[in-house]
Amino acid sequence: MTTMNISLPDALKAFVDEQVSGRGYGTSSEYVRDLIRKDQDRQHLRTLLLDGAATPSGAKADAKYFDALRARVRDRS
Repeated sequence: MTTMNISLPDALKAFVDEQVSGRGYGTSSEYVRDLIRKDQDRQHLRTLLLDGAATPSGAKADAKYFDALRARVRDRS
């Protein structure tokens, strides 16, 4: 594992310390790693949403569509 040192103003250091003690993290490093992982997840989700928004529209999902879908599922049983 690689080490990274960061500088924080006193107010942010106090906030991190509160989060560590109040939310069950063992160290400030665990807290920061968790924040980074959550940010990675958010960025991945954002990419998926933008990719989905950029794709052409598919079939209209109205009552007729869902009736046909239910019929296909019943026919497979």
